[in-house]
Formats: sequence, C-alpha cells, structure tokens
Amino acid sequence: MTELRVPPETSRLRFRSYRLDDVESVMEMFDDEEAMRWYPTKSRRDEAIRWIEWNLTNYDDHGFGLWVVEDRVTRLFLGDCGLTFQGVEGESMIELGYHLQLRHRGNGFALEVAKACAAFALDHMRVEKLCSIVDPRNHASMRVAGSVHDSMRTFVNDAGNVWNLYWSDNPSVHSRPS
Repeated sequence: MTELRVPPETSRLRFRSYRLDDVESVMEMFDDEEAMRWYPTKSRRDEAIRWIEWNLTNYDDHGFGLWVVEDRVTRLFLGDCGLTFQGVEGESMIELGYHLQLRHRGNGFALEVAKACAAFALDHMRVEKLCSIVDPRNHASMRVAGSVHDSMRTFVNDAGNVWNLYWSDNPSVHSRPS
C-alpha cells in the first residue's frame, strides 16, 4: 500500500478520498445529458461503485487517484478531480481529470481544482509531465485544460478516435543536470 497524498484546500474547496458511501453522489455526477455524452454508463449503480473502487485501488497502488471535491464549509460533494495513469500512443502518462455534478458547473470550480491538482502534481509530487486527454467536442473541458496546461496537440487513440492531448512539462524536473 502506497502512502495517499491529497492536494491542499483551495479558497473554496477541499479534497478527500472516495468512500463507498459516495455512490449516490457519483451517480448524480454522471446523470445528465452532457456527462452521459462522455461517460454513458457511470450513472448506473454498478458502474458508480466500480468508479469508486477503481479510485480506491489507485490510492493503494499509486498514492493518488481522483479525489472527491467538496465545498470547504458545507462539505457538500461537488465532483471529483485528480490524477490517474492513462496510455497515450504507447506511453503511460499521468492525467489530470475533473468531473462536476451538473448543478455545480459554471462556477469556476473545475478550473480551481484542476489548477490546484496540477500544482500539487508538478510541485509536490514532482511529476515530470502532466496531461489532460479531452474529446475535441467537449468545449468546457478544453477551456479548463487549455488554461491549466502549456501545450496541446491531437493524437489518435487505440480505437481510432482523435483526441486533444494537453500537457505541462515540469521545468524543475527537466532542468536538473543529467
């Protein structure tokens, strides 16, 4: 079991680990037309449980995953944000991902937590390269990723679909003498 690391709070939000009792909140997070466009099955109970279990496994295996995002004061579940390993053109990369319940979108929360997680990954975890993989039809997610990362290009995934790959290189890791 790897030591779990969690990003620090922001001015409005806090991060915590997933728990199995978050299943209803996860189902709500993926139960609207826009979310179902990208994650068509996650609003089902069995898939929401798998989502939570996947993150719990990531915490054990890597010390990170997607963390629940809550309002700092009320502790209300807003969504999730965090880091997972993803394959891009045969390379394993750490991806920054974010999801919000419909009623919490449009308040700047995604950008706030994405920036906090990116800073945590690059500054505290010393990740060499951090990416976000975004469907080019997901304009809201592209705006967030474009504000967080320095670079973008497209790539074709294993299923033959074109995706946007946003990334940030960690200058403090890359500038070390070899």
